[in-house]
Amino acid sequence: MTEEPTFLFGVGATKAGTSWLWRYLADHPECHFRAIKELHYFDTVAQNRFDGALRRARADLVEQTRRVADGAAAANPAQAGRKHQKLRDLQEWVAVLARRAPDIAAYRAYLTGGRGARRVVGDVTPAYALLPVEQLRDMADVARDVRFVYLMRDPVARLWSHVRMLARRLAGVDDYAGAALALIRRICAGDASGDAGGIVARGDYAGALARLDAAVDPARLLVMFQEDLMTLPGVARLCGFLGIATKAARFDMLVHAGVPLALPVAERDAARAFLRPQYDAVARRFGDLPEAWHMNAGGVA
Repeated sequence: MTEEPTFLFGVGATKAGTSWLWRYLADHPECHFRAIKELHYFDTVAQNRFDGALRRARADLVEQTRRVADGAAAANPAQAGRKHQKLRDLQEWVAVLARRAPDIAAYRAYLTGGRGARRVVGDVTPAYALLPVEQLRDMADVARDVRFVYLMRDPVARLWSHVRMLARRLAGVDDYAGAALALIRRICAGDASGDAGGIVARGDYAGALARLDAAVDPARLLVMFQEDLMTLPGVARLCGFLGIATKAARFDMLVHAGVPLALPVAERDAARAFLRPQYDAVARRFGDLPEAWHMNAGGVA
């Protein structure tokens, strides 16, 4: 009988390398990750928004069905196989959400379906870092061996990446630069109306870590800097935490990279001041910061 796998939750932070993490683990021979990166199951449960989640999943299923049909004659068998796998995964995920009620057994069965003897299954959804302690404790009880990974990126770089992503969605390509600059100015001025995507909360490392500390056994929580993860020692540490062999990684491969746009000096200075509490909190907890953080951190408390 195959032993129960390790369940991994990648809980954020947003725009801090979670897509790279998911891709690395999905390609690992000892891991089994479904083709949908962000399942949003526990925030759906917490907010009782099954109808909305089901509508989105069904829309994704329609779109993926079209992609499979359009690529039926594709010459690349591997690419065609990935499209078909995502279609099957979406079909199964729609069936889970169609219950319109919490069903941990169905969720577990979805994550483990087709895993064979692979040791790790998982769900990488950055929004989980926003959940209250009670929901994080429920996640920690999903299985006997549940582990959490939380990634942090230089706060200014993370904020600007998140702002650019949201501005591109809202403004498209016509006024992308103007929309991004206007958005970061509002956020750094404390204007909550400019934070429709929860950008500030998703970069609140201090708050997320406090909730994770209260909910998760320290031995089951790995907190890493994105800048350290994407190195040979970093992936070795990740794999050691999960009990799997270290696999070679593509550190030059960007996943969901945003459209390049320089952050002007004035806006960078405002972001530094706005995010000072995050730099200080992380430095107090972890000591020295990665080199990439120092350019924006300056002196820390």
